[in-house]
Amino acid sequence: MQRILSAELARHTGETVTVAGWVHRRRLLKSVAFLIVRDAAGLTQVVVTEPEVRARIEELPEESVVELTGTVTANPAAPAGVELTGPAVRVLSAVGAPLPFELHRPALTASMPTQLDHAALALRHPARARALRVAAAAAAGFRATLEERRFVEIHTPKIVASATESGANVFALDYFGRPAYLAQSPQFYKQLMVGVFERVYEVGPVFRAEPHDTARHLAQYTSLDAELGFIADHRDVMAVLTDVVAGMTATVAERTGVAVPEVPEEIPALHFAEALRIAGAPADEPDLAPAHERALGEWALREHGSEFVFVTGYPMRKRPFYTHPQPSDPAWSNSFDLLFRGLELVTGGQRLHRLGDYRAALAARGEPTAAYEGYLDAFRYGMPPHGGFAIGLERFVARLTGAGNVREVTAFPRDLHRVTP
Repeated sequence: MQRILSAELARHTGETVTVAGWVHRRRLLKSVAFLIVRDAAGLTQVVVTEPEVRARIEELPEESVVELTGTVTANPAAPAGVELTGPAVRVLSAVGAPLPFELHRPALTASMPTQLDHAALALRHPARARALRVAAAAAAGFRATLEERRFVEIHTPKIVASATESGANVFALDYFGRPAYLAQSPQFYKQLMVGVFERVYEVGPVFRAEPHDTARHLAQYTSLDAELGFIADHRDVMAVLTDVVAGMTATVAERTGVAVPEVPEEIPALHFAEALRIAGAPADEPDLAPAHERALGEWALREHGSEFVFVTGYPMRKRPFYTHPQPSDPAWSNSFDLLFRGLELVTGGQRLHRLGDYRAALAARGEPTAAYEGYLDAFRYGMPPHGGFAIGLERFVARLTGAGNVREVTAFPRDLHRVTP
């Protein structure tokens, strides 16, 4: 008999079916035993009254894998209003070791290090698994929204020859006897690919050797990158990003049922100088601190009813050399961050697109051009005005689900202390 999932049981009331999954919980009462079986779609309640079957269940530790064949019976108190009765039980895999924590509780009570040490088990908990489903839905929404706007998915190298983009915070490795590095972002490559497809995107890992030990930082995370050509300035990029975030949240809501915030048709935006004033920061502050971001999030919600806010025009000295300066005042940039619930979620902006501007920008920062020649080739042979953005997937999911730590929504996080499991 073909196996069905728990979510399909209600369509088979009165029929004999086979289900299979993990023993989520056992409740052994005097006259009846209840077995809660978990599969990828949810939970099935199994009612056992036969003494022989009950004896087998009493010996089964939680998380053992079982297959059950029985009758689907209506019961309004059971999950989905049905339960499995009169089951025959076949044990596919019995657990032979004590569990480090219980999975049938509504929330995992084990400490985060314990959960991460036992990730293979902790990720089975419905709350942890749900967060990963949210991440999958968000990435699917990202892809679908961009595909509708004729973006082409690309795949770029994660091993690079030089650490040129963001200074020394890179992971070095031995590449067949010569130095190489793990890529901090696909930035250079996605710009080059604008010269091929005009509009491109990538979903992939990036690596940051930054010694941050916080609830919002990882050494490896998933970056959702996009780049588009033939723009007027960074505001065209912001418009696309607004559509993308709306598409991501809509897909999450549709696929997971998680409550999502409304994304305004036009997200409120303010210049960096105004953001400093609203946040109560000194006028010469070069960047926004976490407290400033929180203050701006509160302001956007209070004044505009929006959980999102753009901050534009960051100082050029705090942005990468390829950032396009603000034409009216080159001390500022045509760049932006998108804050979501008081946390930086996205960084983006307009890029330089003329070779001479790149040479001048590198010279102004004392950077030799030799390490950038492969990158500069794109601009040597003609590139349109372009820009793009990068979304940190784990931050987005953590903020969306209310998780206090990005590790709660990451399957196997890599950080300052952890490279296992």
